[in-house]
Amino acid sequence: MLSTTFSLLAVLVTVSKAALTKRMACPDGNLVSNLACCALFPVLEDIQTNMFADDDCSEAAHATLRVAFHDAIGWSLTQPSFGTGADGSIFIFAEQELSYDANLHIADAFNLEAPFIANHSIGVADFIQFAAAVGLTKCPGVLRPPFLLGRVDATAPAPDGTVPEPFQNVTTILARMADAGFSPAELVALLASHSIGGVHTAPNSPGLPFDSTPSTFDTQFYLETLLTGTLGTVGNGAVETAIAGTLRLQSDSLLARDLRTSCLWQANVNNQALMATSFQAAFAKMQVVGQNILNMVDCSDVIPEPPVLSTTAAQAFYPPGLSRSNIQQSCLLPFPILLPTKPGAPETVPPIAQDPATDGPCQDDGSDCVASFTKST
Repeated sequence: MLSTTFSLLAVLVTVSKAALTKRMACPDGNLVSNLACCALFPVLEDIQTNMFADDDCSEAAHATLRVAFHDAIGWSLTQPSFGTGADGSIFIFAEQELSYDANLHIADAFNLEAPFIANHSIGVADFIQFAAAVGLTKCPGVLRPPFLLGRVDATAPAPDGTVPEPFQNVTTILARMADAGFSPAELVALLASHSIGGVHTAPNSPGLPFDSTPSTFDTQFYLETLLTGTLGTVGNGAVETAIAGTLRLQSDSLLARDLRTSCLWQANVNNQALMATSFQAAFAKMQVVGQNILNMVDCSDVIPEPPVLSTTAAQAFYPPGLSRSNIQQSCLLPFPILLPTKPGAPETVPPIAQDPATDGPCQDDGSDCVASFTKST
């Protein structure tokens, strides 16, 4: 049933694109393929101006993307008690769900997004996924994500244990993702999000990026995760990294080297088109996990076009001082050999500055994570 549902998603997106010649005018003059999508333009204007005010791929974009996954993955093919997927439960029941270890620092996203959700008519679940889609468009290299409107908000929290954790082994992670309906290839595709991500090691601290280009959706993440790690602190789900200023998750390191996923991982190195198209499809699937898309409206035409990443900027490279000899290759297929090394001395990657709006009353243990999200139906 799940595969049928997402085949229908692909059809809906295709139909939407084909129907752009039959667009209708919203009261504010914007053109859409379905008038129900008009409700999104006030939300778009608000978050473009006030949430993503710096208009680049920064902490706000990272935070909205992360919470979208943590919310959606609360679903299971076999365990109905695991939640109803992309349903907004992570905010609606924030005091419970944000107390889970896997959701550490999701409080940042709650502080960022809760005031906006309260000011608009769309549901919590729709807002979380809409904000993530819009945030992605701030990042050069992303393909324009589709968006469907009409999720049903949660009536109960997702239980602890639905979000894969960085200290888990590959077998455990693949099993959890499979139970949520995702293949190993889709998992590796979703991890392209780490190319524009990072982690806060302490409250109110700058984020440590996962690669050397955290403001660009490019394949450096896949390349750099394969480099032999010699730096950084080990423990709490982290392993040695190859580049000063970055942090490498144990789960990413293992997935890059495990025979079940290593070739999927390696295939993304210096292949921007593969990375972008694979992520676009996996992200679209993630956004509607647990929802009935037959009851949803395709509003993809509301999502802005992201900035284009030039061919030159998309070229993968070895960080200064590193080369092919530093790659730990597990995949038996040939590795891309004609990659340049960035000239100069080894660099320390700057941290990701914390968005002041993520510092609010909601705490990492879930306390004070309360807001009124009552919506009309």
